[in-house]
Amino acid sequence: MINEQIKDKEVRLIGQSGEQLGIMPAKEALRLAQEADLDLVKIAPMAKPPVCKIIDYGKYRYELVRKEKEAKKKQKTVEVKEIRLSPNIESNDLNTKINAAKKFISKGNKVKITLRFRGREMAHMQNSRHILDDFAEELSDIAMVEKAPKLEGRSMSIVLAEKK
Repeated sequence: MINEQIKDKEVRLIGQSGEQLGIMPAKEALRLAQEADLDLVKIAPMAKPPVCKIIDYGKYRYELVRKEKEAKKKQKTVEVKEIRLSPNIESNDLNTKINAAKKFISKGNKVKITLRFRGREMAHMQNSRHILDDFAEELSDIAMVEKAPKLEGRSMSIVLAEKK
């Protein structure tokens, strides 16, 4: 809230250089802000009495937007990369998939390894669980199991994340 939008009877006022001007009526605080050719901005509405500051509102909004952008830049989004395997995968193909998973994990992403079953492979699902266990064992030096192997319909999956 700024200027005339502030309907409180009394406010705690902070001057443009940050000094405390004390508790005073809102109309008096607005008059002081207008004399300084600035805006009266409510910065802490929940305080008793509310805290208002004499500042340039446009500059204040600009600073808030800039701080939000800076915070977004510093955020790291973690993606979940998926690697699909079949139960009858050969060891060289498995090694290729393991190397791909190492790259994903080293970049800070999580990896979901999915073992997909088709046709008659469905009858021997539990016999293929060792493939996921071996995969996790190969990556145990750089990754930890975040979600244990779980059967979901026609596929079994495991999620690996970087070790802290």
